[in-house]
Amino acid sequence: MTKHTRALLLIALTVALTAYAQQPATPRPAGAQATKATPTPTPQDPRVKTIQFESKLVGKTLPYNVLLPVDYDQPASKAKRYPVVYLLHGLTGHYNNWFDRSKLADHAAPYGLIIVTPEGNDGWYTDSVSVPSDKYETYIIDELLPDVQRRYRTVETREGRAIAGLSMGGYGALKFGVKHPQTFALVGSMSGAFDVTSWKEAEMAQFQWIWKTLLPVFGAEDNPKRPANDVLKLFREVPAEKISALPYVYFDCGTEDPLFPSNRVLAEILLQRKIQHQYRQLPGKHDWSYWNAQVTEVLKLAAKRLGACNANC
Repeated sequence: MTKHTRALLLIALTVALTAYAQQPATPRPAGAQATKATPTPTPQDPRVKTIQFESKLVGKTLPYNVLLPVDYDQPASKAKRYPVVYLLHGLTGHYNNWFDRSKLADHAAPYGLIIVTPEGNDGWYTDSVSVPSDKYETYIIDELLPDVQRRYRTVETREGRAIAGLSMGGYGALKFGVKHPQTFALVGSMSGAFDVTSWKEAEMAQFQWIWKTLLPVFGAEDNPKRPANDVLKLFREVPAEKISALPYVYFDCGTEDPLFPSNRVLAEILLQRKIQHQYRQLPGKHDWSYWNAQVTEVLKLAAKRLGACNANC
């Protein structure tokens, strides 16, 4: 990709992400409290629980929402355990986005899944190279997953666990899949930012608000730790004998999305390496209209692969 082409893509990405950050939340029922400047969960469904988790690793409160299956509290289900889908937000987003900006609760109702939406701030679901306390990758694996298992009746094996996300969250989810293959049976992405570790400072001179999130996480563009978080490189270089141990990979991207080229690159890598995956490209932009539609595909596939279909898929 030429420097000029990359610059155009970054301009498009900035426009898309700015629009994403400024989009209004999904309208609330009459009388519901308006969203405050500081993200505050406003679940409208009694199945949604909010946990104010105190992270020792990150050193701050990292709340997360939990959406329970329709039958979770029914007497006949008291001994039942449920698969879990961890659903990650994007850059500038927060843990409550999936409930405020999509119809997640409605989409999930047909399936026997517990859905968890964690807080990742702008940490790219990665352990920072320069801020010792910003361990957003280790937090997910070592603190969040065990806490969810303690609180809820989850299937506690790999076969009952999936992780997916949008944009920054799609990058994070697939990175978890290739770096922690023993943890998830399915990893998924919508509009994933897979080439983020290759973005250059000179190309982003006009987009400092994005660069300011990258620099503390990944370091300068020549930082030797960047390749360890390069999703494209990680999938390209998975040892042949370990490919069969990878989770199933699902990802999609809109053809009008500035991140579309990097999604095509990943599709080619997975095809060449014969890594089990499903890739979909369809008309769409980097926005909530697209993600609200595509999360239905993620949930349906998760229900199938995690054994939570009931009679609905």
